[in-house]
Amino acid sequence: MNYILSDGTHREALFPFTFTRPVAEIRVGILTICEKWEKWLNASVSVKTEDYLSTKFLLKTSSENVIINASYLPDADLVKAVQQLQLGEALMDGDTYIAYATTDVEATFDASKYTANSFQPKGLTIKNTWDIFSKNGGALQSDFEVLIAGRQSQPISNTNQVVHPENIFLEEGAKVEFSILNASTGPIYIGKDAEIMEGCIVRGGFALCEGAIVKMGAKIYGPTTAGPFCRLGGEVNNSVLFAYSNKGHEGFLGNSVLGEWCNLGADTNTSNMKNNYAPVRLWSYQTEGFAKTGLQFCGLMMGDHSKCGINTMFNTGTVVGVSANIFGSGYPRNFIPSFSWGGASGFTAFKTNKAFEVAEAMMKRRNVEFTEAEAQILEHVFELTQKWRKY
Repeated sequence: MNYILSDGTHREALFPFTFTRPVAEIRVGILTICEKWEKWLNASVSVKTEDYLSTKFLLKTSSENVIINASYLPDADLVKAVQQLQLGEALMDGDTYIAYATTDVEATFDASKYTANSFQPKGLTIKNTWDIFSKNGGALQSDFEVLIAGRQSQPISNTNQVVHPENIFLEEGAKVEFSILNASTGPIYIGKDAEIMEGCIVRGGFALCEGAIVKMGAKIYGPTTAGPFCRLGGEVNNSVLFAYSNKGHEGFLGNSVLGEWCNLGADTNTSNMKNNYAPVRLWSYQTEGFAKTGLQFCGLMMGDHSKCGINTMFNTGTVVGVSANIFGSGYPRNFIPSFSWGGASGFTAFKTNKAFEVAEAMMKRRNVEFTEAEAQILEHVFELTQKWRKY
């Protein structure tokens, strides 16, 4: 069988992160959802997504395909059920498909055309933006077990203070000196060529992916993930950064998710709890209102390529779209549309030519090319999000 991950029915609930990527490319735990399925299936996996994303995220088809709803994370029982599917069969979670086997990849799923196999998933699902940080601990533990199975960690330097070293794994080239690593509350994974600088205090679960850096004196509370080539500093609690994003200075980031190529200026702080301790509501792109999260702790959701200046203050439950640039004193509002420029005193539209200059400059610093495919995706997002910019 040829395996394909689809956006399923929760793509809009995962905006702003899925404006610029398929659901399968969301990072939660250590790996992206796509990487998780590839590990569990021991097979390459492609994605079925929106047309404007397909030039960057390619679809591979065959005569026999299993299409998997990417909102469902793999575990042993689910993977077994998916692998046993025959053509014309579908794995169903109530009225929602988990996976189905088909010869026609392009057709929209129609339950009446498939033999339904009922399945009650016990694993994790990612159906809302806040699931990414709130379920990060379980995803991190699962990924850790898969990644280290049958392998030996690189030695941990004896300059460090370590609690439960059996729950700590260092990949080749990882560096940690003169820091405190406490893995009693979750595993600590340090990826290839990643570094924890001197004087850091890390409480698991924590994943520092390839090439990422924790700067001197940082305080990290799990479960937190810093994706490939990210930078962390200051105080971070239960947050996920996808890749190439920076929270490199003092300030607090809590119960939050940052996409790729984001940058938080020095002394940026996020509020993750309301003063009256009420459950947090987050902006919903689906209803164009504020949705109940059911969570008491919820901070910042920031889409790809967004930035903020020094001393920025984000209110509890703030959603920032793609390619926004935020600066100035005071609290900006708690929904900032994509391609917005400004702060608490007001916003104007951040035109794509200027936004692309910023993106290209930031990516060049990391020796990554800002491609035409990337520009086309962002152009599409600019048009797609126009209705939320009232300026």
